[in-house]
Amino acid sequence: MVKAIRVHELGGPEVLKWEDVEIGEPNEGEIRVKNKAIGLNFIDVYFRNGVYKVAGFPFTPGVEAVGVVTAVGPGLTGRQVGDLVAYAGGSIGSYAEEQILPANVVVPIPSSVDPLIAASVLVKGTTTQFLVSHCFKVEKGRTVLVPTLYL
Repeated sequence: MVKAIRVHELGGPEVLKWEDVEIGEPNEGEIRVKNKAIGLNFIDVYFRNGVYKVAGFPFTPGVEAVGVVTAVGPGLTGRQVGDLVAYAGGSIGSYAEEQILPANVVVPIPSSVDPLIAASVLVKGTTTQFLVSHCFKVEKGRTVLVPTLYL
């Protein structure tokens, strides 16, 4: 059993419950990750209050985390126990001590990058990259305001 924040009904922060959860072992194409740090994003509120739909209840919110691989599903190559990995989007459930993830949604994190830093910038970094490369062409002489996250 691991601890996770679970949501049994839509609502405000009061619906977040700290509970024991059985997550099992990874299947083919999956890994088990012990989360070292999770990113907190406004999209998590959208899932909790029903703006974005979830597959069912109860669910564990959170779309961004960095952790260490603790188990690898049968036949999987390219990931091994001890790897430091991160993911952002594509899967919810990061508000947990450990979770099972599809191996193809994680990216390796160099050991020189602190997990707290990596987990705080994945969604924000990809959002910023998209905005400055697809929504507004940044050119010489233009000023771009980029919010800074202080830890």
